[in-house]
Amino acid sequence: MTIRMIIFYLFFRMLWNQDPVYVSAMLCLAVFFASWLNRFRGWKTIGTPILAILICAVISNLGIIPTATSDHPVYTGVFVYIAPLGIFIALLEVDLKSLKNAGLPILLMFGLGTIGTLVGVFVAWFLVNPAAEIGPLAHAVAGMFTGTYIGGSINFNAVALHYQVNESGVLFAATTVVDNLLGTPWIIATLILPKYLQRYFPRKKLDSAKSAAKVKSQENISIFSLSLILGMGLLGMGISKLTAYYFPQVPEIITLTTIALLMAQFNFVKRLQGKHTLGFFFILIFLAVIGTLCDLTALSGIGSLAGTLMLFVFVIIMVHGMVIFGLGAAFKMDWDVIAVASQANVGGNTTALAAAESLNRPDLLIPGVLVGSLGNALGTYLGFMVAGMV
Repeated sequence: MTIRMIIFYLFFRMLWNQDPVYVSAMLCLAVFFASWLNRFRGWKTIGTPILAILICAVISNLGIIPTATSDHPVYTGVFVYIAPLGIFIALLEVDLKSLKNAGLPILLMFGLGTIGTLVGVFVAWFLVNPAAEIGPLAHAVAGMFTGTYIGGSINFNAVALHYQVNESGVLFAATTVVDNLLGTPWIIATLILPKYLQRYFPRKKLDSAKSAAKVKSQENISIFSLSLILGMGLLGMGISKLTAYYFPQVPEIITLTTIALLMAQFNFVKRLQGKHTLGFFFILIFLAVIGTLCDLTALSGIGSLAGTLMLFVFVIIMVHGMVIFGLGAAFKMDWDVIAVASQANVGGNTTALAAAESLNRPDLLIPGVLVGSLGNALGTYLGFMVAGMV
């Protein structure tokens, strides 16, 4: 009887664990507990976004919810629908004047971050010698990580497909797992560092940062504003998808950003209550799913290759961080600008926007999109360049 009960429990748990309603509920509860913990002094220094990532990283590795490597439909839905919707709504807070003040500084930092990634790849190549463990596809892996830490995962996959790394199942899986495991901590780091660096090494914030003070921490959300905000967001997503269908050379994020930016300049949109609360909630859900990418159990299946790849990627990220934050400090740059630029490099458009929103810097949303798009354009070319050079 006991054995039957155990088997029944395990079978029920497996089914329940995969249920989309259950997984969605757990993501929302993770954001709730992160927000609740953020009310207490000790936890407040960490912040809601980081807490949401950490909570989901823990519960996914404990098996309470699936890890993102399982390709769960809820996680796919968050990446495809919730994250873009959150981006659109967050962009409705943008004032075009911020682009003039923040555009050039973040472009400079993004350029330094790109150089940091390139230097990091070459340093890691000589220090770690990944070719000894990886074999003939080591140069392709170096190109993949170059691309992904200049402009995001689009470049990672583009280089992988060209060199047919995806046909080497174990290697491709290992590179993906390691990228997720080490990329997520860097997201957390870029949300933590500006706060503490500003405390001990204060830097003058950009003039455009003053717009952040206008964002209300508590908003009165009415059915009128809620329906209009969601309606505009979903319609904007539909138009961007349609545009990408007929004009594949135009990325969806560019169309979505353009529509949101145009709408944000209308007075009736400026007066809408709830943009910050709703947009930030969707971005927190996205960050919660990012936490599930930290699948520690996935490392067990890739043996000694995991250690080599983790060391290789760790060196790349550390050199990138030292270059962008070190030179940013030398130029006395706004720490928030450095953090968002770094995320545009390492994570791409979406994480750059999430970083800007989490740092309460709506003035950096549009610049983050622009440099993230630049990274998408440059990353693949530089990835191929590095693969050829090494």
